[in-house]
Amino acid sequence: MVSYGIISVGSLIVKPGERYAMRETTQQQYEALKQQITALGLVRPGHLGRRFMRCGKPDCRCKADPPVLHGPYYQWTWNVRGKTHSRWLSDAEAAYCAEWIGNHRRLRTIIRKMEALSLKDTDRILRSLSPVQRRG
Repeated sequence: MVSYGIISVGSLIVKPGERYAMRETTQQQYEALKQQITALGLVRPGHLGRRFMRCGKPDCRCKADPPVLHGPYYQWTWNVRGKTHSRWLSDAEAAYCAEWIGNHRRLRTIIRKMEALSLKDTDRILRSLSPVQRRG
């Protein structure tokens, strides 16, 4: 039953903004992770590939033995709703994208750590509820 911002689950009433206390060590770790997020900078999902390729000219150096391939060429690949997209990048664009993609990976790692901390603490909070509150 939801009524004007107050959620009632059985005999337990939770008001908006009401928070359960995190353990001090969990709170410190959580705050440190939040600080790491604010320090990240821009993020960009995807993968940055570095490619060396053969061309279509029959007498080119890339057809020699051993071949001397053309490149490097940089390709950014990402997914949107299950569909893969890609774009060729200049050296300058690739340098920026490499930093942003690295930031995105770090962001995902930090979020996974925050989720793990939250799961531990929310499990502890749920276990601490009295049996009457748990039955609902």
